[in-house]
Amino acid sequence: MSTALDPEAEDTPRRTRRRASGGLGRYILVRFLLIIPTVLILMTMVFFLMRITGDPITAALGGRLTPDQLAQRRAEAGYDRPLIVQYFDYLGGVLRGDFGTTYTDNTPVTEVLTTYGAATFELVVYSLVVALLLGVPLGMIAARTRDRWPDAVLRIIAILGYATPVFFVGLLLKLVFSVGLGWLPVAGRLSTSGQITMSTILNPSPFSLLDALRLGDTELLRDVLGHAVLPAVALGILTGGVFLRLVRTNMIGTLEMQYIESARSRGVAETRLTTRHGLRPALIPIITVMGMQVAMMLGGAVLTETTFEWNGLGYMLAEYMKARDYIAVQGIVMMLAVIVALSNFVVDVIAALIDPRVRY
Repeated sequence: MSTALDPEAEDTPRRTRRRASGGLGRYILVRFLLIIPTVLILMTMVFFLMRITGDPITAALGGRLTPDQLAQRRAEAGYDRPLIVQYFDYLGGVLRGDFGTTYTDNTPVTEVLTTYGAATFELVVYSLVVALLLGVPLGMIAARTRDRWPDAVLRIIAILGYATPVFFVGLLLKLVFSVGLGWLPVAGRLSTSGQITMSTILNPSPFSLLDALRLGDTELLRDVLGHAVLPAVALGILTGGVFLRLVRTNMIGTLEMQYIESARSRGVAETRLTTRHGLRPALIPIITVMGMQVAMMLGGAVLTETTFEWNGLGYMLAEYMKARDYIAVQGIVMMLAVIVALSNFVVDVIAALIDPRVRY
């Protein structure tokens, strides 16, 4: 007896796969296009807010030049024109990759971004590593000891972690590990000897860790990582507390599911249940919120870099704001906005790949 295959039944899985791939592609495209208005709105807000107190030349050089010299400089830079004309002129420069030149040190803003942006990127990566190393294991312990004293202690630690100001944590770490114990450097990205060694590199990259690895100099590598420990811990604690609570909450929910109870009844070890079956679902929320945590870290980087004199975008942003160099501030804020927007885009794509429900 022969049976005829239903063509519509055969096409159903194919149509489902095509619809799913189309949904993912459309989702990625929409999320990427949303970066443009996000950055544009923030750039526009910064541009106009920075000019509430006057033009950048008067703000940066007022008191050091005569009124006639200021008027001449303002006319040369085009700041005597209507504000809306200046805005579209600045927007056109940004589209050409020209962010202007700083007034305090006469440096192209693009050079400031490439030179100091790498330092901030390194700090954020180090801090994310610290946050994951702290938040994930401690969150697993809190979930396994739910409603017992270790869980209560860890929850208090998590609250203190993301509630304590990052500059206060940084100062405490410096007092204990640098001033008191003398184990770690108190500030900076490199020691004087490390800077001399770095200056011998041909075609250096903006990443100190990468250059140290290229040289294969263990002493220089120790110097780079030693200077990064305290800033990374100070900033990583902020996010580590958030990760701890996320892992704890989601792992508790996972460990109470039916398939976990079935595995437990068959005699599967509790450690195996936690690490193999409970951890992976608990990590998904961490991935989904990591974009927001990058934004928090960039905000905290301003205070962290200032506390540890870590010459990154945050440190330079504080310096340029003190000097009222609005051109530099605009460029740095826009670069931070782009980093946050791209981070959220990458996180959204990863979340869509892990959980197809995110696409719809």
